[in-house]
Amino acid sequence: MRALIQRVTKASVTVDGAMIGEIGAGLLILVCAMEGDDADKSAALAAKISKLRIFTDEAGKMNRSLVDTGGAALIVSQFTLAADTSRGNRPGFSQAAKPGAGRALYEQFVQDIDALGIPTATGSFGADMAVNLTNDGPVTIWLDV
Repeated sequence: MRALIQRVTKASVTVDGAMIGEIGAGLLILVCAMEGDDADKSAALAAKISKLRIFTDEAGKMNRSLVDTGGAALIVSQFTLAADTSRGNRPGFSQAAKPGAGRALYEQFVQDIDALGIPTATGSFGADMAVNLTNDGPVTIWLDV
């Protein structure tokens, strides 16, 4: 699985003019299930994200995790993270999981994050979404598991 995480002071997602997910301080997690991914990869990605020490401590050093801070996660499906731009000018997305498997793994990932005690909000799988965020730092990290 692949994720792009952004440390945020706030983030929200809107579909058809209605806000469907919102968090305060925490992480915006854009996530993509790739061909061949399974529930074990979802759990591994969730565990890795929850423990990443990318929040500042009292000394101003990135030394605290999402779990340590009590922050929340806004989780948004993003198949375009699978973009292959190696040929031509039009990205290919054949490395992304098929929609049925992608939805199941997205939902599994949301459950995996929630099971770690992290408050979660979500986007809507497959919807045309508007994502708003205030990037904190900025801190943006790409993860593959």
